[in-house]
Amino acid sequence: MIYIVIPVFNRKEYTKECLESLRAQTNQGFSVVIVDDGSTDGTEAMLRDEFPEVVVLKGDGGLFWTAGVNMGIRYALEQGAELIMTMNNDVVVDSDMIAQMYRWHREKPQALLGALELDASNKKPIFGGERLNWKLNTIEHLLHVLPDAERKGLHPVTHLPGRGLLIPRVVFDRIGLLDQKRFPHYIADYDYTHTARRAGFELFVNYDAKILTYPEESGERQIRSSKTFKNYYKHLFDIKGGGNLRDFTRFTLKNCPPPYVPYHLANGYARRLFGYFLK
Repeated sequence: MIYIVIPVFNRKEYTKECLESLRAQTNQGFSVVIVDDGSTDGTEAMLRDEFPEVVVLKGDGGLFWTAGVNMGIRYALEQGAELIMTMNNDVVVDSDMIAQMYRWHREKPQALLGALELDASNKKPIFGGERLNWKLNTIEHLLHVLPDAERKGLHPVTHLPGRGLLIPRVVFDRIGLLDQKRFPHYIADYDYTHTARRAGFELFVNYDAKILTYPEESGERQIRSSKTFKNYYKHLFDIKGGGNLRDFTRFTLKNCPPPYVPYHLANGYARRLFGYFLK
């Protein structure tokens, strides 16, 4: 059975839509663990009254994404989970997603599997995996290079996001939990999957397993929506800022091969300092 771990803080409408899409899965071989980090919008009552089958763990209001996910993972491992999936609450799951994850897990039982991401507003693919080249400091986006006829099955990548990420227990046994100390919110999923890859685990995007997301609802998109000095500061230094310089530095020093660190840092700083105004 897959244990699906979903950290939440408010936004109960998204949580409800996510859980309803899980109820509609063709394969019901999963259990849902919600980590509610102090929601004040009625999330707790909604979960209790409408989704009694869901396990709810309570945070103290200061977990953020990584610590919340780790709390759910610890619980799942204590229950004997062999498969864990991390998921965000602003995800709507295609009805066959869990079935397709099981299907390809049987082919690659120790691999980490991500999902093909579609925009919930128009159903167009927006994320299909990336391959990072440390030497050139470039990222190849698979959606830009894969012909439509090849957008199926598994495709190898260098890292994966945590929304709809299937992780076998053996990965946790070997490398532990996510690094909540260095990466409390953003980049923790990319860091974890890079770490898993260095430890010998394969990473794939499963193009047969689809999720729908709301990209405009991300914290970074909202920060970019209004180009002000305050938002620029948040972009670079806020815990939810996509250009957070501290997180980027820690990620690079931990994951980048040493010969490429200086160039990767210089290039990355420039992109974060100036790219904010170009998007």
